[in-house]
Amino acid sequence: MLEIFEKIVDLMLVVAAACLVHALHYNAMPAVTDAECFLVAQWCMLTLLVFAPLGIYRLWPGQSLYRLISLMTLGWVMVVVLGFGFVLALHRDSEISRLWMTQTAFTSYGLLLVGKLLVYGVRRHLHRRSKVQRSVVIVGAESYGRAVLAQMQAVEQAGFKPIYVFDGSAGASGMGDSVSGVPVLTDFQELRRRVRAREVDEIWLALSHERTIQRIVREFRHDFVNLRFLPDVRSMALFNRSVTEVLGMPVINLAASPLSNPQLWPKFLFDRLFALAILIAMLPLFIGLGIAVKLSSPGPVLFRQKRKGIDGREFEIFKFRTMKVHGEKPGIVLQASRNDSRITKVGAFLRRTSLDELPQFLNVLFGQMSVVGPRPHAIEHDDFYKELIDDYMYRYRIRPGITGWAQVNGYRGETRKVEKMETRVKFDLFYIQNWTFWFDIKIIFITLVKGFVGRNAF
Repeated sequence: MLEIFEKIVDLMLVVAAACLVHALHYNAMPAVTDAECFLVAQWCMLTLLVFAPLGIYRLWPGQSLYRLISLMTLGWVMVVVLGFGFVLALHRDSEISRLWMTQTAFTSYGLLLVGKLLVYGVRRHLHRRSKVQRSVVIVGAESYGRAVLAQMQAVEQAGFKPIYVFDGSAGASGMGDSVSGVPVLTDFQELRRRVRAREVDEIWLALSHERTIQRIVREFRHDFVNLRFLPDVRSMALFNRSVTEVLGMPVINLAASPLSNPQLWPKFLFDRLFALAILIAMLPLFIGLGIAVKLSSPGPVLFRQKRKGIDGREFEIFKFRTMKVHGEKPGIVLQASRNDSRITKVGAFLRRTSLDELPQFLNVLFGQMSVVGPRPHAIEHDDFYKELIDDYMYRYRIRPGITGWAQVNGYRGETRKVEKMETRVKFDLFYIQNWTFWFDIKIIFITLVKGFVGRNAF
């Protein structure tokens, strides 16, 4: 409900800023032109489309003020640029005063930022006032119950306090030993007494014994205590362990796309704008490198190879050709190695500097790849490694990238040992599990600083 209210207020602030600037600009309140109304309408629509995926409406009080201001600034810049882009595309820019548009953009940003800071302050104030921890009994003293307890103790600010661990299999003596400083209850009657005495706010079921779960649900169904079931899916789920609803039924995602399309919208937009900018800015370099490749040895300028993209869909990846034209046995792809006789002199330079990867910005522009993501491997290598490395194919739940978290950490180039590929996959999965827009920016920055030249690339 609060998120809907925030969105309505944001729209009102953008409209208010436009009206205020219009009144001050003309020293009166003449009728607003159709073109100005169109631009403001575009900004309002884009505010809703851009702010939500960036997570601006989901900021909780524990997050930093710097993060709020950064996301607001990025979001509004995207809104302004896209909105004016629509105006240019429809050739209506001549009907809009540049001064009015600039003043409206800055005024809207100021009002939106002030509004967000007020909401942020109110949330922090309410959070401090309502920071009353709820007492929790964790049912299950086995490994998963202990893991739940450890997580609860690690995030005290979440507002949950473990007061007991219930282990019915330990006997009926009432109290047992402690787990991580939390006393263990072993008698079901004692648990029931403490619940009825209002000592317990919540019971978390961190076990898989169906009879125990049914007993607790049946026993406390009339008591005002929250019952939460935490199924242990650690060995099955890789990421996106979330609960959703399908056909009116509760569903736990065990293996699903880690991010929804709305969440990836900023990444989708950034990829294409960044790729277009690179292709335009580096066009002379592209031409020069293409000529050098052509003169280095007979054959095409671009090397094309089938790779897997998002959800396993195949596409042709583009690279500058770095090897002499040669034939390979069907189903076998030999990776380039040090002092490989197949690599041309120009190709060796392109590989060391990663300039052979530049044509992949065309793949990004076509929507087949992202600027940042797990590197796509040859299909033959996918078929080989997926049987040796757990969760290998989960890398393709998102679009592959030109650079990635594994590459900036030194895992690029030849991977003859399975252990090296396994480590690379772990970096890729960490990226998928922890993706944010700013994580992408960080990886791009690291790539620009140190990622172009690598000792493992040859």
